[in-house]
Amino acid sequence: MAEEQSIAQMMQDMGKRAKVAAAELALASTDAKNKALLEAAGALKKNVRTILEANEKDLDYGREKGLSDAMMDRLALDRSRIIAIAKGLEAIAELPDPVGDTIAEWDRPNGLNIARVRVPLGVIGVIYESRPNVTADAGALCLKAGNAVILRGGSDSLHSSSAIHACLLEGLRTAGLPEDAIQLVATRDRAAVGEMLTMTGMIDIIVPRGGRSLVERVQSESRVPVFAHLEGICHVYIDGAADPQKALDIAVNAKMRRTGICGAAETLLVDESAEAIAIFVIGALLDAGCEVRGDDAMMALDDRVKPASDDDWKTEYLDAVISARFVSGVEGAISHVAENSSGHTESIITEDTETAETFLRKVDSAIVMHNASTQFADGGEFGMGAEIGIATGRIHARGPVGLEQLTSFKYQVRGTGQTRP
Repeated sequence: MAEEQSIAQMMQDMGKRAKVAAAELALASTDAKNKALLEAAGALKKNVRTILEANEKDLDYGREKGLSDAMMDRLALDRSRIIAIAKGLEAIAELPDPVGDTIAEWDRPNGLNIARVRVPLGVIGVIYESRPNVTADAGALCLKAGNAVILRGGSDSLHSSSAIHACLLEGLRTAGLPEDAIQLVATRDRAAVGEMLTMTGMIDIIVPRGGRSLVERVQSESRVPVFAHLEGICHVYIDGAADPQKALDIAVNAKMRRTGICGAAETLLVDESAEAIAIFVIGALLDAGCEVRGDDAMMALDDRVKPASDDDWKTEYLDAVISARFVSGVEGAISHVAENSSGHTESIITEDTETAETFLRKVDSAIVMHNASTQFADGGEFGMGAEIGIATGRIHARGPVGLEQLTSFKYQVRGTGQTRP
């Protein structure tokens, strides 16, 4: 009981300090925020060895826990990944500052001038698993958008996240911004998550990034509004008018480039008229080391294809496994996606622009693509510098949650003495 009280007190203290920092950060200059980001990026580059040593401790912990290969890949850092994290901060520094932007402005007949202006959300809570890079991405995005943030990384990545967080703090100190603007919950105790979900007076938005169990818990227990996606059950549909080489290149990349990310393809759909392309693509996936689970028609193409169960069509594998089936044209693909997708990302491969437009218009997912790999479902690839997550809901934010999505707005009304009759 005393330990639970201690966690509660710790989180309340963090929340109070975050509120104070958020008020200061909302008024911070773009130059100060950018300086903090660039200095943090420099600190990451200077401390590669320290971060790798911390990451090795987390990898040892992950091995002891028996984490899957996909989860270990999410957790692992190397020099190139750390440099990429630093470059991500530099890219965010180069992005326009959304705070204070006038979204719309108009004059009323009575002479009132009304402007809708972007403002920070306030304090953001980010709860994530394994990926230590989220510490930097989330901290940097919240900072640039004028928000304070409380980061609760997974127990697997505690040492790595702490080392990265230290670099962010160095940037804040150098820029003269409050260190409480980016706080890291330095405990593996899951009670801290429970506390965050009830901090309605201190946290304005919760963003969960992780597996189904984490996101389900956050969505069911949180009393704070949530930006989230439950799963990334992403589809690639190969149309009868697809270019065979494009179909192969995109399908293999969408599945195998990095199997453990939420934008990885989990189901391959192929038009019944494209059997020759299917043989080509399925063979390439199998040769690349991907397990294919298919319907009867797919199994007939290659004896290495295993039978798919009903559950496979709704499974996020996050591994070198894909389900595959034939469908009746684009409408069959749209129907399958509507029934089985998590609303994350879907892609059509076709040279028929009318068919492509039908798919883009009718598929109701956060991201819909034509002739492109689902692995592009990423804020950095969208030109946002980075993203704090992919939102599949329909309120406030949808798709990559970048700088603009981390702001709200207020109305500024300017008059010359008007009174209402």
